[in-house]
Amino acid sequence: MIEKETTFFSEGSRLKATLYYPEELSGDGPHPALVVNSGYQGFNEFYPKMFAKNLTKRGYICLGFDYRGFADSEGEKGTVLIEQQVEDIRNAITFMHSQEDVDNHRLGLIGWGMGAANVVLAGQKARNVAGVASLNGFYDGERWLKSIHTYDEWTKIVDEVQSDRTRRVLEGESKLADTFAHYPLDPATEDYVGKELSQVYGFGHPTRLQFTESIIDLKVEKVVKDLAPVPLFIGHGTRNTLHPYDEAASLYAAASSPKTLYTIDGRHNDFMYSEHPEFMLLCDRLQEFFDSAFAASGSPARSVSA
Repeated sequence: MIEKETTFFSEGSRLKATLYYPEELSGDGPHPALVVNSGYQGFNEFYPKMFAKNLTKRGYICLGFDYRGFADSEGEKGTVLIEQQVEDIRNAITFMHSQEDVDNHRLGLIGWGMGAANVVLAGQKARNVAGVASLNGFYDGERWLKSIHTYDEWTKIVDEVQSDRTRRVLEGESKLADTFAHYPLDPATEDYVGKELSQVYGFGHPTRLQFTESIIDLKVEKVVKDLAPVPLFIGHGTRNTLHPYDEAASLYAAASSPKTLYTIDGRHNDFMYSEHPEFMLLCDRLQEFFDSAFAASGSPARSVSA
């Protein structure tokens, strides 16, 4: 995989990004491309790069980037808002459309975790992508938060969010809190994060409580039907206890796009290693999905040399 460091602007903030190219990229472009998006407290250096390492071998140009406020991207540290991340993805799409070696008719989105909701929203608004893949996400923020908290915990969260809104109005800023104050990790995910993610540069910065309000307002199922006719791939771990499988099933039921629901034999990220058999199977299914979506978009299917 060939890596090219780059930047683009998102609503005035310069975002750090990497273009990932296949080792042997034919000169008969333009070529199919994917914008790979991380989830909450995720970075280009980890999941986007991991997917790119595999998918560039299959002939795709990939883009990974750090959302505003993360790592060395510009933006206020600790401010994590879903609506801003959706803007970042839309601007990443525009950036890719400006690349001469990218086929504008064969551009797809992949979103992991919280990024799974982001790519549906970005794809529905942008209207210039040929396929969207949402992996291990949640799609109704209030429902999801209630599902992982007790009633007393949820009541406390609602009170804290309301108090923080008052603070923002009267004092001008949202309160910084522990990274996972309202986003508690299940034991399996916490173990994985401690071993694999905690050492990533920039990981674990405190997050402003306005983030929780952004989650509560998330209602992807109300707009997913508007993604049509863009094909939608929903992949989800059957034993995911951080983002329960019901989230994927509910999004699938609400979608009117050509849609695929793929069940992953795993939890949230216990299979997320570049050589793990289940991760390799997921990449196989993603290749099949995007090849089909790109063929339907009006451009010739790409050829892969042995």
